[in-house]
Amino acid sequence: MNAQSDAKRARQLSLLLVLVFSLFVACMTADMVNPVLPLIGKDFGASEAQAGWVVTGVLLVISIGVPFYGRISDFFSLRRLYPLALLIFAAGSLVCAAAPTLLVLVMGRMLQGAGSAAIPVLSVITVSRVLPPGSRGTALGILAGSIGIGTAAGPIFGGLVGQLFGWPALFWITLVLLLALVPCALYVLPGGNPGTETQTAKERRFDLLGGIAFGLAAGLFLFGVTQGQAEGFRSLSSRGSLAGAGLMAAAFIRRIFTAEHPFLPPALLANKGYMAAVLTGFFTMFAYVSSLVFVPLLIVEVNGLSPGAAGLVLLPGAAAVAVFSPAAGRLSDRIGAKIPVVAGLSVMGISLLFISTFAAGSSPLLASAGMLGLGFGVAFTNSPANNAAASTLENEQLGAGLGIFQGALFLGAGTGASVIGAFLAARKEAAQDPLNPFYVLDAAPYSDAFLAIAAAVIIALVFSAGLQSGKQKHSSVTSR
Repeated sequence: MNAQSDAKRARQLSLLLVLVFSLFVACMTADMVNPVLPLIGKDFGASEAQAGWVVTGVLLVISIGVPFYGRISDFFSLRRLYPLALLIFAAGSLVCAAAPTLLVLVMGRMLQGAGSAAIPVLSVITVSRVLPPGSRGTALGILAGSIGIGTAAGPIFGGLVGQLFGWPALFWITLVLLLALVPCALYVLPGGNPGTETQTAKERRFDLLGGIAFGLAAGLFLFGVTQGQAEGFRSLSSRGSLAGAGLMAAAFIRRIFTAEHPFLPPALLANKGYMAAVLTGFFTMFAYVSSLVFVPLLIVEVNGLSPGAAGLVLLPGAAAVAVFSPAAGRLSDRIGAKIPVVAGLSVMGISLLFISTFAAGSSPLLASAGMLGLGFGVAFTNSPANNAAASTLENEQLGAGLGIFQGALFLGAGTGASVIGAFLAARKEAAQDPLNPFYVLDAAPYSDAFLAIAAAVIIALVFSAGLQSGKQKHSSVTSR
């Protein structure tokens, strides 16, 4: 019996290692091009806005793809889906590495997004299906830690490798890593389709129209927000995209209540604990990714440091996410998610107010201290929120529910960077006194930007009140 238990633990450890490394590569790849965008623009003779599609394109595809992969996981085994996604991701890396034009590079990045979109949601679904509710928090925390490290390491890796070997080297390295992961994923991932064994073929039908409506709503919304940052929210492209997103969202909601087997089960909308986790996660990532974008920009623009040095300012925060996420996940197993999430959001808010008041325009060390606090807060928010969402779902709802949850995280990340970017540009143009009454330095627009990010954290705190209190008793899990 002990030998069987040891073998099971060894297999779970191998599985977790593959998921962690896959997540690290996916998150690093998403952000690694940010420091080399000027090099890409120079090589292809493109404007800053045109080169920006190397980032925008992948975000659009990921925000659409995450919920699709979550829903599809209800119909196909993880052992099939995960390696297939890695291969698509690798194919996109190959296209990017050999891209002769900017258009081909953008198409390659979108192909990367079509593969990498699967990694976060399928990783969380895998842990939620393999481990019982009372012991999955630590594993979810480790996954959250790898996301934090990958997100922070991306710009540093991209800046160093791009400067030394050129930006195509980034994609060659990614290609090699992904190809090495494919056989590992085939070996460790579970087979079978949990939650569908007792369903008829009719009950397992995929709601393609509902999925298309959802994808268009998310994609048009993110595109409209991105265009709002670039051209202004009164521009035709921004207004038209946001209006189209509204229409598609209305069509998706109608589909939920009229389709026989909708893309999103109506029961999830009535699940208050789940919806609270989704909204909390959205605004948490809105704040965190905005900070990852605008703290380095602050250091470069106001303090005059290099992009590489600015990236180092993020390291303490990334280390905090990596170190404390497993403990936060484990804590949410013991006492429930609500207390860690509220505590984490409170620390995030205080840290952002600190940056807004003291770090904007001051020593980079103060900005780094603020990011340390922010990383600590994210660690105690992200993995418990994941745990809270998973714990409210029946086993047959995991694919759809966690797909929507993870999609909300990426949508929040893309929305935050664009909205705060537009707000920062507006405050620079206005050249008015700072909104923060305690700010006395010379970078008022940045102070205002971080004050706005803190407001997003307050909104997340409001929604976190709806999280379930106490240790989760849910027992639905598929045995392996």
